[in-house]
Amino acid sequence: MGRTLALPQLVQDLKANRGSRKVVFTNGCFDILHVGHVRYLQEARALGDLLVVGINSDASVKKLKGETRPVQNEADRAEILSGLGCVDYVVTFSEETPLELIKEVQPDILVKGGDWPPEKIVGSKEVLARGGAVKSLKFHPGRSTSTILERIQKL
Repeated sequence: MGRTLALPQLVQDLKANRGSRKVVFTNGCFDILHVGHVRYLQEARALGDLLVVGINSDASVKKLKGETRPVQNEADRAEILSGLGCVDYVVTFSEETPLELIKEVQPDILVKGGDWPPEKIVGSKEVLARGGAVKSLKFHPGRSTSTILERIQKL
């Protein structure tokens, strides 16, 4: 079971494991967890030894997705993600992008979904400059929080 930590504690925990374990990082809103998320997170975790998931704060989700989002607050989203066996750490960020978080976490591998080409992934330059890898994982069409909410609204 994963842990939700503030950034300073996360960085401290990762330093204790640095070198002996490969750290994978991804980020997103993860507003309504669905099978596309689960498959994506499992695939990300399989690339290394520890999976760190950065989640957008409630205010950040609202800016990105609109006034009706998030559906679930950041504490609930973090707890749900922490309950997945493939997730080791969850950390919340409030900035527009996760760039500063990525700089602090210093992942060995940075991943996003297949709708993001590697060269467009925020933090890719920094991770590659440190000798890390950047990967765009398989996208699962039709499986998104927005699609789920659209279906609910039609009921």
